Amino acid sequence: MSTAVTTQQETGADAVAAPAPAPAPGQFLRRLRARKGALVGAGVLGLLVVLALAAPLLAALEGQDPTTYHDALVDSARGGVPLGDFGGISADHWLGVEPGTGRDLFTRLLYGARVSLLVAVGATLVQVLVGVTVGLTAALGNRLVDTVLSHVSDVMVALPMLIFAIGLTAVVPQDFPRPLLLVLVIGLLNWGATARLVRAQATTLNKLDYVAAARLTGASPLRVARRELLPALAAPVLTYAAILVPVNIVYEASLSFLGVGVRPPTPSWGQMLSSATTWFQADPAYVLLPALMLFVTVLSCTVLGDAVRTALDPREASRLHIGRRTGRKGGAA
Repeated sequence: MSTAVTTQQETGADAVAAPAPAPAPGQFLRRLRARKGALVGAGVLGLLVVLALAAPLLAALEGQDPTTYHDALVDSARGGVPLGDFGGISADHWLGVEPGTGRDLFTRLLYGARVSLLVAVGATLVQVLVGVTVGLTAALGNRLVDTVLSHVSDVMVALPMLIFAIGLTAVVPQDFPRPLLLVLVIGLLNWGATARLVRAQATTLNKLDYVAAARLTGASPLRVARRELLPALAAPVLTYAAILVPVNIVYEASLSFLGVGVRPPTPSWGQMLSSATTWFQADPAYVLLPALMLFVTVLSCTVLGDAVRTALDPREASRLHIGRRTGRKGGAA
């Protein structure tokens, strides 16, 4: 009897310490659909993605583009303030025009969404790929490899990202594509936390019987990582990746706001906010529109990321099940 109890306690401890595998796709989608916040966040993000992809079509429908200057639509006597009410909103310019230049604001917001989403998703992929590779190598390597890679990951986490990003983007040639540069800079400077997460989870998995059995059969470290560790790491890595996307959107906006991100005439929300700070009193819409787009996007990503974290947690179903059973017992009592 005591042996059975001891075995059960050890099994329970392993279950808590080890990362649980990702749920089946159908179960994951059911959990996600059960949360209204996730549906709203996914709907808003889906709409933003559709608008970003359809930016050329919508710009053609409006009859404008994001780079053409319209000097006749701004009041040069007042320093370039848009003519008309609400920033120059009209049938030809649905959200008004940009102060000083007269460029169409609607199309610039759409094309800015392309840059922000592309950079955020691309940088997240780079972070995950590098972090997973380094974390697995540290967990499966010898003590020297583990120590070196762990210290390198700690250094990457401690680096002041914005300062290094500003320095790197300043020395790169001007003709290098800026969105690609931002993807590489943000991704390659922020993989440390992902590597630490993967190393910690993979180290725990290495102690489990099925991983040890795979090694005893002569499987190579690469095969152990691909067949045994990666499936179990899917849930925590996907959860962390969902949280990284809104963080990277803010990073891209911050770099563009500081003048080292996307360069004109390519539009970016952060770049628009940077140039809009001098027009807040004269044309509040020029500041509020990109700020609102950035806020809604980051909020939707954060809500959806939190829902993904909860849906991927297999313990969520058991907690709800235990709660319902307790309620029935209490009601019966």
